[in-house]
Amino acid sequence: MAAVFAAESAGTFPVLPALVFVPMVGAALIAILPRTRPDLARLVAIVSSLIAGALSIAVLAQFDVGDPGYQFTVTQDWVSAFDIKFFLGVDGVSLFLVVLTGVIFPIALFAAKPEKDPKGYYAWLTLLMAGCMGAFLALDTFLFFLMFEVTLVPLYFLIAKWGHGRRVYAATKFLLFTALGSAFMLVSIVALAVLAKAGDGGTVSFDFLKIIASDNLAEGTARWLFLGFAIAFAVKVPAFPFHTWLPDAHTEAPTAGSIDLAGILLKLGTYGFLRFGLELFPEATVWFAPVMLTIAAIGIVYGAIVAAMQRNLKRLVAYSSVSHMGFALLGLFALNTEGIQGSVLVMVNHGITTGLLFILLGYLYTRRHTYEIAALRGIATAAPVFAGVFTLAMLASIGVPGLNGFVGEFLALLGTFIAHRWWAVVAAAGVIFAALYLLWAYQRVFQGEPDEVNAAVPDLTWAERLPIIPLVALIVFLGVYPKPVLERAEPSVRRIVDRMEVQVERYREPVTQGGSSLLLPVDAGETHPASHGGGN
Repeated sequence: MAAVFAAESAGTFPVLPALVFVPMVGAALIAILPRTRPDLARLVAIVSSLIAGALSIAVLAQFDVGDPGYQFTVTQDWVSAFDIKFFLGVDGVSLFLVVLTGVIFPIALFAAKPEKDPKGYYAWLTLLMAGCMGAFLALDTFLFFLMFEVTLVPLYFLIAKWGHGRRVYAATKFLLFTALGSAFMLVSIVALAVLAKAGDGGTVSFDFLKIIASDNLAEGTARWLFLGFAIAFAVKVPAFPFHTWLPDAHTEAPTAGSIDLAGILLKLGTYGFLRFGLELFPEATVWFAPVMLTIAAIGIVYGAIVAAMQRNLKRLVAYSSVSHMGFALLGLFALNTEGIQGSVLVMVNHGITTGLLFILLGYLYTRRHTYEIAALRGIATAAPVFAGVFTLAMLASIGVPGLNGFVGEFLALLGTFIAHRWWAVVAAAGVIFAALYLLWAYQRVFQGEPDEVNAAVPDLTWAERLPIIPLVALIVFLGVYPKPVLERAEPSVRRIVDRMEVQVERYREPVTQGGSSLLLPVDAGETHPASHGGGN
């Protein structure tokens, strides 16, 4: 850390390292505080997360909209023998995931308090924020893996110690699934560093940009390496059939754990596919696209149907994440600008909407100490403001036009329809099912005549309303005006798509001509447009 800041001190402020190190230092400070001062632990966690959040907003404000490359980059040699660096950068794809992390974590800290041992609780949450920031910013494959793994341990302890019911089972299941997936990714990362020979003189290198520039991988090798990455990312999304850890983890996690898991951690999977799948292995991505589209479409429909069958409200929202994250995966593997931009929007908007839903569920649990739908009825009569905010979040999750959930899913479906129309037709059923299970759940929980217990449920206090105001504002703002996200993401998305067209001879971006003619990827035997150049 000292080397990074010393190297950057002569130039501009190293804002990206600060995004990682501020919450990391905050976690270390909390660890040395006495257990008799839980108020100090909470204060340090909130202050460090707010500083990181403010820095992420500063990055957004200073981001060059028209630049498709990586900005604010910081490079510091770490293990020179293997060309491992502390290498950070942000582009239009990762920008809003970094900002989302900077917004969601402070809100989660404000919205929920632990029932016991606040020192450990706040230390793990703050370290979790550092890991997420590092993973979204890393441009060294070893550093990415390290930060990807840093997120596992804090969430394991948050679920196992501060969760509910079968919390140890849920935490262990989460750790086993994600650690096993990460093992495949580690093998791929090491093999990639050795086989790509991207270092000076053909040596080992973990530098992401050098590996992209080297283009030394055989076609079969790249496909196997992509598969190793894909398993880890599919578990993290989670994509069908690797999703079974998520409902248990969500159901038993404390409120802040569920907010951060749904709002941020799941995006590491789809972001990983976009950054380390599409960019590193363009040919393998095109080759695997039909499989990934099928998995995404099944996940969308399956997650929605299973959500409708749930008797536990928190478990219902957990299964809705399986369905909604399927749209993000679907848009990615449409492999066109509309689909990938839609995927980025789905990631951001799902984090906002589902984060708000889990905050509200946490408030509900503190009042009724249950998530069972059968025990809840007529809440809107007793708590009209609570019901109104829940209605807004629910409608955004359904994808009602004018709210943030609509634009991303529409673009993801549009991009998929242009490229692979039947997958889009199947996936569109998920939108209908989402309306079914969420409206039905709302009817059972909030409408009707409340019994004596539910009639006494208090409405939201002003202290409870404050953390949710930013999320409500974002739901409406991004639903009406998504341009700030789209215009910053588009140059980087175009860079990724253009690289695929150059590197994959049989691929051309599926686009519309005049809104009518649909162009599918060209066959292997067709001549590639000269403007795109050649490539392997």
